[in-house]
Amino acid sequence: MKKALGVVVLVAIAAVFIATGCERRGKSRDKYRIAVIPKGTTHIFWKSIHAGAVKAEQELQDLGVEVIWIGPLKEDDRESQIKVVENFITRGVSGIVLAPLDDMALCMPVRDAVNNGIPVVIIDSGLKSEDYVSFVATDNYIGGSKGGEHLAKILDGKGKVIMLRYQEGSASTMKREQGFLDVLKEKYPEIEVVSANQYGGATTESAYLASQNLLAPLRTADGGLTIDGIFCPNESTAFAMLLALQDSGLAGKVKYVGFDSSERLVKGLETGEIHGLVLQDPINMGYLGVKTMVKHLQGEKVDKRIDTGSVVATPENMNDPEMKKLLEPDYKKWLKEE
Repeated sequence: MKKALGVVVLVAIAAVFIATGCERRGKSRDKYRIAVIPKGTTHIFWKSIHAGAVKAEQELQDLGVEVIWIGPLKEDDRESQIKVVENFITRGVSGIVLAPLDDMALCMPVRDAVNNGIPVVIIDSGLKSEDYVSFVATDNYIGGSKGGEHLAKILDGKGKVIMLRYQEGSASTMKREQGFLDVLKEKYPEIEVVSANQYGGATTESAYLASQNLLAPLRTADGGLTIDGIFCPNESTAFAMLLALQDSGLAGKVKYVGFDSSERLVKGLETGEIHGLVLQDPINMGYLGVKTMVKHLQGEKVDKRIDTGSVVATPENMNDPEMKKLLEPDYKKWLKEE
């Protein structure tokens, strides 16, 4: 009996050592589990962010970095994004890289993450809080200013313009919108902003309807427009406005500057229906978001603010090699999409 009991104890101890060894090996292979949470998952911009995160993950394989990519489908689903953050807190990930859907609504979930020992890096869009390690994003105010400068340049500093806003609570686009309006007000007194209080909303469909409603009262009897220029602050509003202009037979008849890139927006630039696109570097943003988090987890000092830059693509410079990389980000390579 004693002999049998001894064998059981030895087996139990061996099992503990085996389990401990497996756990340690598992941790060495999976040392840093980084949750990357975008605002949405459908637009090319977010796929490019994802590609950058995957690029960083592959570079950091020797450190056992695993990127977990989960976000809401639509960019107005605050509750869904909050639940994703809460779920990752419960799962106890090493860190969270977050593009907040709302600069206020995500403050408390971020605070909860930090209180549970999970650091947060903010990307793309700001948060009205200091509970984060670093903010990795375009300087969106400057990006919007560049859009205003370019539109003013192609209008020779005079005329009437409109802006279709994106969505209330989206810090990144609100900064762009403000930068656009401020540069026109401060530097171009002969440009009149006819409308700047309409919102497109989170989807291309809602932005298309808003674009049609915005353009309708501006039509002239001969099929033209009473305005000279248009600015839109993100991919979905830019594409929706392009569709509305095309469907109304107005594309190319008004100077038009958008923000971000997609296949159809690039086509609009080629055909002269779009006269400028302010471009970010979303692949670099996702890449630096993950790299910055891993540096912090390893005890390295990181900058509180990292600007990933912006440029303006035009029909004249769109074929420059560096511009082409931003206009047509190679996200499919990293996401293994055909």
